[in-house]
Amino acid sequence: MSKSSVSNRRIILAGANPGLRLFDEHGKVTAYASIWMVDWSIRGPGTAVVLWFDGIVRVVSEDVDLASWLERYFVRSFLEVQGLPWHEPAVERDLVQVSMNLADGLSAKAADIQIEMSGVLDRRLFATDNFQLAEGNHSLSLVIAPVRSATVSIGGASVPGFVQVDGSPAKPGSSAFLTTAEVWRR
Repeated sequence: MSKSSVSNRRIILAGANPGLRLFDEHGKVTAYASIWMVDWSIRGPGTAVVLWFDGIVRVVSEDVDLASWLERYFVRSFLEVQGLPWHEPAVERDLVQVSMNLADGLSAKAADIQIEMSGVLDRRLFATDNFQLAEGNHSLSLVIAPVRSATVSIGGASVPGFVQVDGSPAKPGSSAFLTTAEVWRR
């Protein structure tokens, strides 16, 4: 793709999409969560949580149309969900509350789902013009903050698993991360 066609891409979403994968002691994914705080999109603003656990996909939001689009258009294409048994989601209309900052972490509540992330390891810019989604190639820029720990509970019961932290002291990585200033262009 030429530089001019990349620069002509239009914004389709602006907001934040923190996420996490928890693993068992054998390296198998036990849970995946994608938390959305959409300031603006071609489908409107809103918050949503997409959770995969035990082979079940749940999508929770007050705006089920927006949440369904986020799950289908974005989340299904993310590398983090590749290989997970991804069935048609149960879409639930419910309040989603998210509190996040890049100093302390994140707390999110959606229906009976509670997600906590803490221990920010770093903050850095990420940008690409080659992010593949189901609808083709997209541009993405964001500030990412990998975190040391994350928990998910459903109905008060903790989901098993832990965050995998890797990388180097200069550029730590994690299977759980916060994002902000996230812009998707098509």
